[in-house]
Amino acid sequence: MNEKLEKFKKEMRGKTVALLGLGISNRAAAKFLTALGAEVFALDQKDTEPSVLDEMTALGVKVCKVNDFYGVDADIVLRSPGIRPDAVSTRGALSSEMEIFTSLCPCPIYAVTGSDGKTTTTTVISKMLEAEFDGTRRRVWLGGNIGNPLICELDSIRCDDVCVLELSSFQLMTMDFSPRVAVVTNITPNHLNWHTSMDEYTAAKKKIFERQRHDCRLVINADNEITSSFYALARGEVRTFSSRGAGDATISGGAISICGRKIIDLYQIKLPGRHNAENLMAAFLAVDGTVSDENMRKIARDFSGVEHRLQTVCTRDGVRFINSSIDTSPTRTRAALSSFDNKVILIVGGYDKHIPPEPLTEPIMAHTKAVFCTGDTGEKIYKMMKNALYGGKIELIPDFDTAVLSAAKYAREGDTVLLSPAAASFDKFKNFEERGHRFAELVSNSKI
Repeated sequence: MNEKLEKFKKEMRGKTVALLGLGISNRAAAKFLTALGAEVFALDQKDTEPSVLDEMTALGVKVCKVNDFYGVDADIVLRSPGIRPDAVSTRGALSSEMEIFTSLCPCPIYAVTGSDGKTTTTTVISKMLEAEFDGTRRRVWLGGNIGNPLICELDSIRCDDVCVLELSSFQLMTMDFSPRVAVVTNITPNHLNWHTSMDEYTAAKKKIFERQRHDCRLVINADNEITSSFYALARGEVRTFSSRGAGDATISGGAISICGRKIIDLYQIKLPGRHNAENLMAAFLAVDGTVSDENMRKIARDFSGVEHRLQTVCTRDGVRFINSSIDTSPTRTRAALSSFDNKVILIVGGYDKHIPPEPLTEPIMAHTKAVFCTGDTGEKIYKMMKNALYGGKIELIPDFDTAVLSAAKYAREGDTVLLSPAAASFDKFKNFEERGHRFAELVSNSKI
């Protein structure tokens, strides 16, 4: 029995709960809390979609549109990850769906964060654990920023299961928990339109390991200046990975090794690029001692990637179209570009997160034959590359659909068209998934 969960259920009867924002996490929280007898209402600064409004109405949740989140009157207030905690004032306790889940989860948690690579690393960890537990009663629960929120699954999660979570800085900023294993893939400038500074962004990432106990493990990137500084701050065991130097997991002789044990040759890995080898090293270190080398090797050989990350969506007239819409920062696009031997046709730009685009100059020069700039950041990148005297074709096309179709029309047999925006999607789309699906729809179905 999950005693913490049973106690929480009793405490929630008759309590008032305010949901700030109605994204996926708070909609799941509404379902969970109304079933416990809590009185739930929702506040949002945007118009609520009819389908969401119907869902909330069926649960008995009243939805109100507001101008701000000051003076919220409820016993508990759950903010959506995108709402800054200092944008809320309330007499009640400020929390979130993820904070409630981690406080009630009865099993060990593997938590992953980072500026780049966290989705791939989180997914690989879960698949390796699933392979190891195959044929047993133990289950692996994958959540956080991946898939469906797990709060509604708490009654089904047993103490001998394992939970693997991808966590963003938005979620971590107010979290207070101790994952059994914490992984920080890297930290580079990101989300500086939301965070007040790079220091605040880094402090949020630190939350993933600051409350760990001595029997916990922290996995960090030894090649990243910020994450390597976390070594001295950790309370428990620290494991490091490096693709360029020394670490517990390294690349040497064309293979990945852990503490001198060869795990897999690089040529056997399906995922392209050195950055994906780094993601695999982080995952190997997270599960080392729990998952056998054989199962680590099997997943590394078989795993072909997550949707929207260097995903080939189609090949038309000898042109390959690759969707990497998940690349929402310059460092992600830089890594994506380095995965190709031949120069690609790049579609870049989107919502401005106030991240300097200059790190893209050299990789665009080296790895592209044409660049189609779009979205709010497109003009910045266009001007930057013009000033750098870029020798390939470059166009500034504000409309996303037109930019994609123009890139496709420019391509010839043998070319690769890569959507790797180096920016978020919120100027035109709800999320990067919707942007990726639109790209796939355009290049698969349109007459080019």
